[in-house]
Amino acid sequence: MSIGEVLAELRVEFPDTTISKLRFLEAEGLVEPSRTAAGYRKYSWDDVARLRFVLSAQRDQYLPLRVIREQLASRDAATAAPVRLVAVGPTQEGDSRLSRDQLIERSGLDGTTLAEVERLGLLAPIAPGRYDADALAVATAVAGLAAFGLEPRHLRAFRSAADREVGLFAQLVAPLARQNDPAAQARAGQTADDLVRLSQQLHAALVRVGLREALGR
Repeated sequence: MSIGEVLAELRVEFPDTTISKLRFLEAEGLVEPSRTAAGYRKYSWDDVARLRFVLSAQRDQYLPLRVIREQLASRDAATAAPVRLVAVGPTQEGDSRLSRDQLIERSGLDGTTLAEVERLGLLAPIAPGRYDADALAVATAVAGLAAFGLEPRHLRAFRSAADREVGLFAQLVAPLARQNDPAAQARAGQTADDLVRLSQQLHAALVRVGLREALGR
């Protein structure tokens, strides 16, 4: 993606974002887009996700760049380390390597909606044309929400919230994940599982309470 395309993508959620702001965040080392042969910036969806994380942390948590940089470093370390990630949905080997057509068939999404979901960064293939169980879980949830009239563009907030949680939880998991001790690696995996489970529990409870209040019940 070009810097102009990234700006258009981010302005939907962060309307005050400017090209100067994106260049500043790059200069601060918070994102490192690749360059084309002609020297133009070329952003990946991972770069866009990092920018979304940074902008959300600034706007919603008023965090300074120093703290955001530390959170990103912790998240990167946790991602690079061989931490066992929690599996959502089917865990059989056959289910963890789905083709695009299989993902569409099992989730109930159509191809156009799946492309939009990928464009928004809500899910991504683990390899060209191959998807895992987490992608199936996301796609199935998106299809279910679509039945209530919610389009993928309405779900950006979920991506932003998840990015913020990852930044927070990575600080807890990364110190364990960086150790070579098998016991520490096991604790890192269990900690990741527990954090995901508890965050899901908290999120569900907060949404239920909020809906009751909104409906006056």
